[in-house]
Amino acid sequence: MKILRQLYDWVLHWADTPYGAPALFVLAFTESSFFPVPPDPLLMALALGRREKALAFAAVCTAASVLGALFGYAIGYWVWWAGPDTFSAVARFFFDHVPGFSVGTFRRIQDLFERWNFWIVFTAGFTPIPYKVFTVAGGAFAVNLPMFLLASVVSRGARFFLVAALIWRFGAPIRAFIDRYFDLLAVLFTVLLVGGFILVKWGLP
Repeated sequence: MKILRQLYDWVLHWADTPYGAPALFVLAFTESSFFPVPPDPLLMALALGRREKALAFAAVCTAASVLGALFGYAIGYWVWWAGPDTFSAVARFFFDHVPGFSVGTFRRIQDLFERWNFWIVFTAGFTPIPYKVFTVAGGAFAVNLPMFLLASVVSRGARFFLVAALIWRFGAPIRAFIDRYFDLLAVLFTVLLVGGFILVKWGLP
C-alpha cells in the first residue's frame, strides 16, 4: 500500500509541471495494460488547473486509454500463451507482479466474456474494476476485436468526459464529491444500464 501511495503522489506531481498532458497520455496508456494507478486523479488535477481545457484533457485520456487497451489486447493475443492452456513467462510475470492479475481471476473472466461480451468490457472500462485485466484477457481469449474496441471507446470516453465535464462545470468543489462517490455511482449506473438491457432483451415489462 505504501508503494501504491508513492506511485499515486508521483502521478499527481506531473500536474504541476509543463508535462502534465504528455504524462496523462502515458499514464492512461499504461494503466490499460499494467500500471496500477488510474489516470482519473491526474485528469482532475489538470482539469482544475486549466478548466477551459478540461474536455481536451479528457480526449487525450480517452485516446491514450483506448490505445493502451489495444496494447493490452495484443499482449494477451500474442504473448500470453506458451502452448494450449499453458501460460507463458510473460503471463506468469503479470500474475506475480501486476496488481489485479491472478490465475483464478483470469479463468473467471473467460466465462464472463462468453456470457456478457460487450457489456463486461464496458463495465470494466467505466467502473473501478481493473480494466487492464480485461484488456489482456480479451486478447488471450481472442474476443471479437471490433466489439472490444467499441466497448472500450464508449466506456472510457464516458468515464473520462464525465469527470472532465463535472470539473469544467463546477470546479474545485466537485472534486471531493468525485473522489468520494464516483466509483459507487459508476457501479450503480452500470448495473442499471445492464439491467435495463437484460429487461429489453428478455421482453420483460
